[in-house]
Amino acid sequence: MTVIVAPGLAALAVRLLGATLRLTIFGLDSLVPAWREGCPLIYALWHGRLLMVPWVSARLAPARGGRTIRVLASRSRDGELIARFARRFGLETVRGSSSRGGAAALRGLAAALRAGDDVVVAPDGPRGPRHRVQPGLAALAAMTGAPVVPVAFAARPARTLDTWDAFMVPVPFARCALVFGDIVRVGAADDRDEARLRLERALTATTAVADRAVAT
Repeated sequence: MTVIVAPGLAALAVRLLGATLRLTIFGLDSLVPAWREGCPLIYALWHGRLLMVPWVSARLAPARGGRTIRVLASRSRDGELIARFARRFGLETVRGSSSRGGAAALRGLAAALRAGDDVVVAPDGPRGPRHRVQPGLAALAAMTGAPVVPVAFAARPARTLDTWDAFMVPVPFARCALVFGDIVRVGAADDRDEARLRLERALTATTAVADRAVAT
């Protein structure tokens, strides 16, 4: 996601839009024990469904007990804008790029998890292919032991932009769903390609649940 306007204005627009939405959240019961135990988590969601997630995260902050969540932002100018936008919703950042110097970005995310923070990744970003999990997510889960939580946001009605990720923008007063799927664990000895496919199936299934929730 690229923030093309001032971060403050972008955050205000998201908040104003969010105030109109009819949001239902599914799957919190499975997360509450992990939050209480302080277990670091990796939240994974498709790049095209990111827009409203910082707003939902801010709403859930009291339930998380003040846990820090970090998102990946590049060291570019666009990355700085995204970092400022994220901070408006209480999110911190790990600076690095999954496409340039990906190993450094992976190390930064792993360090955040080992420090006890949660992280958010869009495993089909930054340039796709859409809805295909890249190897970094399985590698991050295997090297840290952190559970992966598939996350999906859906809205109806919504605009789908003509971008590689089919970026979704809810229409004001849309019916929306945020779904936390079943936790996926990747062991250090697990086959990475099998783990990647398992994570992709879990995220695809979670997204289907969110889409169905707003279609009925």
